[in-house]
Amino acid sequence: MASEGMVKVDKYRTFLHEDATNEDIVWRHGAPPTYDAVNKLFEEGRQKEWPKGSLEETVQNAIKSWEMELSHKPRLQDFRTINPDKFKLFVNGREGLSGEEALKIGSYNALLKTSLPKNFQYYKAEEESFESSHEVFRSALPRGFAWEVICVYSGPPNIAFKFRHWGYFEGPYKGHAPTGEMVEFYGLGVLKVDESLLVEDADIYYDPAELFGGLLKGETTIGQGQGQDQDHKAVQGSGCPLGH
Repeated sequence: MASEGMVKVDKYRTFLHEDATNEDIVWRHGAPPTYDAVNKLFEEGRQKEWPKGSLEETVQNAIKSWEMELSHKPRLQDFRTINPDKFKLFVNGREGLSGEEALKIGSYNALLKTSLPKNFQYYKAEEESFESSHEVFRSALPRGFAWEVICVYSGPPNIAFKFRHWGYFEGPYKGHAPTGEMVEFYGLGVLKVDESLLVEDADIYYDPAELFGGLLKGETTIGQGQGQDQDHKAVQGSGCPLGH
Protein backbone atom coordinates (compact mmCIF):
# COMPACT_ATOMS: atom_id res chain seq x y z
CA MET A 1 0.00 0.00 0.00
CA ALA A 2 1.27 3.46 -0.85
CA SER A 3 2.45 5.60 2.04
CA GLU A 4 0.84 8.94 2.80
CA GLY A 5 3.76 10.84 1.32
CA MET A 6 3.40 9.04 -2.04
CA VAL A 7 -0.24 10.03 -2.68
CA LYS A 8 -1.13 13.63 -3.48
CA VAL A 9 -4.44 15.10 -2.40
CA ASP A 10 -6.87 15.07 -5.33
CA LYS A 11 -9.15 18.09 -5.05
CA TYR A 12 -11.85 16.50 -7.21
CA ARG A 13 -11.99 13.09 -5.49
CA THR A 14 -12.38 14.18 -1.92
CA PHE A 15 -11.49 11.01 -0.03
CA LEU A 16 -8.95 9.39 -2.39
CA HIS A 17 -5.99 10.55 -0.29
CA GLU A 18 -7.62 9.30 2.90
CA ASP A 19 -8.42 5.93 1.33
CA ALA A 20 -4.88 5.62 0.00
CA THR A 21 -3.58 5.45 3.58
CA ASN A 22 -6.21 2.92 4.67
CA GLU A 23 -4.58 -0.51 4.64
CA ASP A 24 -7.97 -2.26 4.76
CA ILE A 25 -8.93 -1.05 1.27
CA VAL A 26 -8.06 -3.28 -1.69
CA TRP A 27 -7.03 -1.61 -4.96
CA ARG A 28 -7.60 -3.29 -8.31
CA HIS A 29 -4.07 -2.58 -9.54
CA GLY A 30 -2.35 -2.88 -6.18
CA ALA A 31 -2.15 0.84 -5.41
CA PRO A 32 -4.43 3.90 -5.46
CA PRO A 33 -4.72 5.70 -8.81
CA THR A 34 -3.46 9.13 -9.74
CA TYR A 35 -5.41 11.54 -11.96
CA ASP A 36 -2.83 14.17 -12.89
CA ALA A 37 -3.32 13.82 -16.67
CA VAL A 38 -7.10 13.87 -16.74
CA ASN A 39 -7.26 16.63 -14.11
CA LYS A 40 -5.10 18.76 -16.42
CA LEU A 41 -7.41 17.97 -19.34
CA PHE A 42 -10.43 18.83 -17.17
CA GLU A 43 -9.04 22.16 -15.99
CA GLU A 44 -7.97 23.22 -19.47
CA GLY A 45 -11.22 22.22 -21.20
CA ARG A 46 -14.07 22.65 -18.73
CA GLN A 47 -16.90 25.01 -19.54
CA LYS A 48 -17.82 25.70 -15.91
CA GLU A 49 -15.75 26.40 -12.81
CA TRP A 50 -18.03 26.00 -9.81
CA PRO A 51 -17.56 27.84 -6.49
CA LYS A 52 -16.05 25.74 -3.76
CA GLY A 53 -18.76 24.16 -1.61
CA SER A 54 -21.52 24.77 -4.15
CA LEU A 55 -24.08 22.09 -4.95
CA GLU A 56 -22.66 21.85 -8.47
CA GLU A 57 -19.13 21.23 -7.21
CA THR A 58 -20.40 18.69 -4.66
CA VAL A 59 -22.28 16.71 -7.32
CA GLN A 60 -19.35 16.88 -9.75
CA ASN A 61 -16.87 15.62 -7.17
CA ALA A 62 -19.25 12.89 -6.01
CA ILE A 63 -19.56 11.50 -9.54
CA LYS A 64 -15.79 11.66 -10.05
CA SER A 65 -15.30 9.82 -6.75
CA TRP A 66 -17.86 7.15 -7.72
CA GLU A 67 -16.12 6.59 -11.07
CA MET A 68 -12.79 6.27 -9.25
CA GLU A 69 -14.24 3.63 -6.95
CA LEU A 70 -15.93 1.70 -9.77
CA SER A 71 -12.71 1.61 -11.79
CA HIS A 72 -10.19 1.00 -9.00
CA LYS A 73 -11.89 -0.73 -6.05
CA PRO A 74 -12.72 -4.39 -6.75
CA ARG A 75 -14.76 -4.83 -3.55
CA LEU A 76 -18.13 -3.13 -3.12
CA GLN A 77 -17.58 -3.07 0.65
CA ASP A 78 -14.85 -0.45 0.13
CA PHE A 79 -17.15 2.01 -1.70
CA ARG A 80 -18.02 5.26 0.07
CA THR A 81 -20.26 6.88 -2.57
CA ILE A 82 -23.18 4.44 -2.78
CA ASN A 83 -25.54 2.45 -0.60
CA PRO A 84 -24.38 -1.03 -1.68
CA ASP A 85 -27.55 -2.76 -0.47
CA LYS A 86 -29.86 -0.59 -2.58
CA PHE A 87 -27.76 0.79 -5.45
CA LYS A 88 -29.05 0.43 -9.01
CA LEU A 89 -27.61 1.95 -12.20
CA PHE A 90 -30.08 2.66 -15.02
CA VAL A 91 -28.81 3.80 -18.42
CA ASN A 92 -31.15 5.09 -21.13
CA GLY A 93 -34.13 3.36 -19.54
CA ARG A 94 -32.62 -0.13 -19.60
CA GLU A 95 -32.96 -2.64 -16.78
CA GLY A 96 -31.04 -1.55 -13.69
CA LEU A 97 -27.67 -3.00 -12.72
CA SER A 98 -26.85 -3.68 -9.08
CA GLY A 99 -23.61 -2.45 -7.60
CA GLU A 100 -22.04 -5.91 -7.95
CA GLU A 101 -23.17 -6.20 -11.57
CA ALA A 102 -21.77 -2.79 -12.50
CA LEU A 103 -18.55 -3.60 -10.65
CA LYS A 104 -18.15 -6.89 -12.53
CA ILE A 105 -18.49 -5.49 -16.06
CA GLY A 106 -17.05 -2.00 -15.47
CA SER A 107 -18.28 1.51 -16.18
CA TYR A 108 -17.78 1.46 -19.96
CA ASN A 109 -19.68 -1.78 -20.48
CA ALA A 110 -22.43 -0.66 -18.12
CA LEU A 111 -22.87 2.67 -19.91
CA LEU A 112 -22.45 1.39 -23.48
CA LYS A 113 -24.75 -1.63 -23.49
CA THR A 114 -27.37 -1.39 -26.22
CA SER A 115 -30.35 -3.32 -27.56
CA LEU A 116 -29.47 -2.54 -31.20
CA PRO A 117 -28.76 -5.50 -33.53
CA LYS A 118 -25.07 -6.38 -33.48
CA ASN A 119 -24.42 -5.17 -37.03
CA PHE A 120 -25.55 -1.70 -35.93
CA GLN A 121 -23.60 -1.57 -32.68
CA TYR A 122 -20.74 0.92 -32.43
CA TYR A 123 -19.34 -1.02 -29.47
CA LYS A 124 -20.21 -4.59 -28.41
CA ALA A 125 -20.27 -4.44 -24.61
CA GLU A 126 -21.07 -8.13 -24.19
CA GLU A 127 -17.84 -9.03 -26.01
CA GLU A 128 -15.63 -6.85 -23.79
CA SER A 129 -14.30 -7.64 -20.33
CA PHE A 130 -13.78 -5.06 -17.57
CA GLU A 131 -10.10 -4.88 -18.52
CA SER A 132 -10.46 -4.81 -22.30
CA SER A 133 -13.15 -2.12 -22.21
CA HIS A 134 -10.87 0.21 -20.26
CA GLU A 135 -7.93 -0.51 -22.55
CA VAL A 136 -9.97 0.34 -25.66
CA PHE A 137 -10.69 3.85 -24.40
CA ARG A 138 -7.29 4.38 -22.76
CA SER A 139 -5.78 3.80 -26.18
CA ALA A 140 -8.23 5.99 -28.09
CA LEU A 141 -8.17 8.85 -25.55
CA PRO A 142 -4.64 8.74 -24.08
CA ARG A 143 -4.95 12.11 -22.28
CA GLY A 144 -8.04 10.83 -20.47
CA PHE A 145 -11.80 11.20 -20.64
CA ALA A 146 -12.78 14.29 -18.66
CA TRP A 147 -16.20 14.83 -17.09
CA GLU A 148 -17.96 17.92 -15.75
CA VAL A 149 -21.30 19.07 -14.42
CA ILE A 150 -22.90 21.69 -16.67
CA CYS A 151 -26.00 22.40 -14.56
CA VAL A 152 -27.75 21.06 -11.46
CA TYR A 153 -31.54 21.35 -11.63
CA SER A 154 -32.51 20.05 -8.19
CA GLY A 155 -30.91 19.16 -4.87
CA PRO A 156 -31.22 16.04 -2.70
CA PRO A 157 -32.85 13.63 -2.31
CA ASN A 158 -33.37 13.56 -6.11
CA ILE A 159 -30.44 15.36 -7.73
CA ALA A 160 -31.00 16.12 -11.42
CA PHE A 161 -28.08 17.41 -13.48
CA LYS A 162 -26.66 17.89 -16.98
CA PHE A 163 -23.13 16.72 -17.75
CA ARG A 164 -20.43 16.85 -20.43
CA HIS A 165 -17.84 14.15 -21.20
CA TRP A 166 -14.87 14.80 -23.52
CA GLY A 167 -11.41 13.75 -24.63
CA TYR A 168 -9.04 13.91 -27.61
CA PHE A 169 -9.05 11.10 -30.17
CA GLU A 170 -5.28 10.65 -30.36
CA GLY A 171 -5.00 6.85 -30.44
CA PRO A 172 -6.58 4.02 -32.47
CA TYR A 173 -10.16 2.92 -31.95
CA LYS A 174 -11.23 -0.49 -33.31
CA GLY A 175 -9.35 -0.18 -36.59
CA HIS A 176 -9.99 3.57 -36.99
CA ALA A 177 -7.02 5.92 -37.11
CA PRO A 178 -6.99 8.84 -34.64
CA THR A 179 -8.03 12.27 -35.91
CA GLY A 180 -6.58 14.32 -33.04
CA GLU A 181 -9.96 16.02 -32.69
CA MET A 182 -11.98 16.43 -29.52
CA VAL A 183 -14.83 13.97 -29.06
CA GLU A 184 -17.57 14.83 -26.59
CA PHE A 185 -21.13 14.17 -25.60
CA TYR A 186 -23.71 15.64 -23.23
CA GLY A 187 -26.21 13.82 -21.05
CA LEU A 188 -28.62 14.04 -18.14
CA GLY A 189 -28.55 12.23 -14.81
CA VAL A 190 -30.72 11.81 -11.74
CA LEU A 191 -29.28 10.56 -8.45
CA LYS A 192 -31.55 9.37 -5.66
CA VAL A 193 -29.61 9.70 -2.40
CA ASP A 194 -30.33 8.69 1.19
CA GLU A 195 -30.00 10.85 4.30
CA SER A 196 -26.23 10.26 4.31
CA LEU A 197 -26.05 11.37 0.63
CA LEU A 198 -25.17 7.84 -0.49
CA VAL A 199 -26.55 7.03 -3.93
CA GLU A 200 -29.36 4.48 -4.09
CA ASP A 201 -30.38 4.94 -7.74
CA ALA A 202 -28.45 6.50 -10.62
CA ASP A 203 -30.35 7.20 -13.86
CA ILE A 204 -28.21 8.28 -16.82
CA TYR A 205 -29.51 9.41 -20.22
CA TYR A 206 -27.34 10.25 -23.25
CA ASP A 207 -26.93 9.52 -26.96
CA PRO A 208 -23.92 7.19 -27.60
CA ALA A 209 -23.87 8.31 -31.25
CA GLU A 210 -22.46 11.67 -30.09
CA LEU A 211 -19.35 9.85 -28.84
CA PHE A 212 -18.96 7.28 -31.58
CA GLY A 213 -19.58 9.81 -34.33
CA GLY A 214 -16.18 11.25 -33.42
CA LEU A 215 -14.41 7.92 -32.90
CA LEU A 216 -15.57 6.47 -36.24
CA LYS A 217 -14.47 9.53 -38.24
CA GLY A 218 -10.92 8.22 -38.42
CA GLU A 219 -9.86 6.38 -41.56
CA THR A 220 -10.15 2.60 -41.43
CA THR A 221 -6.60 1.34 -41.09
CA ILE A 222 -7.21 -2.40 -41.55
CA GLY A 223 -10.01 -4.73 -42.64
CA GLN A 224 -13.17 -3.99 -40.66
CA GLY A 225 -13.77 -7.52 -39.37
CA GLN A 226 -10.25 -8.87 -38.88
CA GLY A 227 -8.95 -5.38 -38.20
CA GLN A 228 -11.09 -4.82 -35.13
CA ASP A 229 -9.82 -8.04 -33.56
CA GLN A 230 -6.19 -7.21 -34.32
CA ASP A 231 -6.56 -3.65 -33.10
CA HIS A 232 -8.25 -4.86 -29.92
CA LYS A 233 -5.32 -7.19 -29.17
CA ALA A 234 -2.87 -4.34 -29.70
CA VAL A 235 -4.86 -2.07 -27.41
CA GLN A 236 -4.77 -4.62 -24.60
CA GLY A 237 -1.03 -4.00 -24.24
CA SER A 238 -1.56 -0.30 -23.52
CA GLY A 239 -0.96 0.96 -20.00
CA CYS A 240 -2.09 4.56 -20.42
CA PRO A 241 -3.89 6.05 -17.39
CA LEU A 242 -7.51 7.10 -17.71
CA GLY A 243 -9.89 8.68 -15.31
CA HIS A 244 -12.79 11.09 -15.15
